[in-house]
Amino acid sequence: MHRQLVERELTAEGPRRTRAKPGARRPVRSVTVNLAESPLVWLHARGHLTDRLLDAGEALRRDYERSALPASITMRWDPVRVKTTGERGLAASERQVAARQRFDGAIRAAGRGLEDILWRVVCAGEALPEAEKTLGWPARSGKLVLRIALERVAEFYRIR
Repeated sequence: MHRQLVERELTAEGPRRTRAKPGARRPVRSVTVNLAESPLVWLHARGHLTDRLLDAGEALRRDYERSALPASITMRWDPVRVKTTGERGLAASERQVAARQRFDGAIRAAGRGLEDILWRVVCAGEALPEAEKTLGWPARSGKLVLRIALERVAEFYRIR
């Protein structure tokens, strides 16, 4: 996948998704973002996914990463917890279990037959045409199926 770099305003929540209006002053802080970094961002940047569906996909990917489901290929560099209760009072292993439960719940909410496209595109970062080919689906059918799956995941995460 080739790089598609754009400059975006950096806010407290991260890079602003919308572009600045023509003639607007230059943002105080900006960051260069690769729109082709993930298939979801690529689809969103071209208007194929709404903000809600992108947020649902990112929530699913975040829980996938936090649950440590992907294979670990390096040493863990997590800070040692000293005299604190951690995030919301949970230990690292408890946060991992909670993320795994949310991930499993979101996949169940998507329904049978939709977990493959969700995992391939959202979690593994596989391009949509590659996922369609691997799954034996007709070309351009994956976008519709992915949107249906992300709608269900958005409902699970209560994203409005």
